[in-house]
Amino acid sequence: VQLQASGGGLVQAGGSLRLSCAASGRTFGIYNMAWFRQAPGKEREFVAAISWGGGSTYYADSVKGRFTISRDNAKSTVYVQMNSLKPEDTAVYYCAAAHYRVPRGIDLVDYWGQGTQVTVSS
Repeated sequence: VQLQASGGGLVQAGGSLRLSCAASGRTFGIYNMAWFRQAPGKEREFVAAISWGGGSTYYADSVKGRFTISRDNAKSTVYVQMNSLKPEDTAVYYCAAAHYRVPRGIDLVDYWGQGTQVTVSS
């Protein structure tokens, strides 16, 4: 599966952005999906994940209550709505897919998309 992320940009602290990740290739609905992020000089970290059917979602503690992950299997797209953004949310955001387990860790990811930059100014 090929993944194409979009929606990043520059936003002030307290603002909102919605990232999208469009998938092409094999059937999107069989994949568990996730978002990760990587800030300069830091390791890539888990942000949020959603099961293949959308029935289960998972969040990093740092974004819980502010970010919402969702998916539209008919459009082969996964989203993350990011509200109340903070400067520490600044990073390159990556979407990811996994066949068998919800990818809550880098080692569980089968496919990566290219990143989209999110910059939150204070």
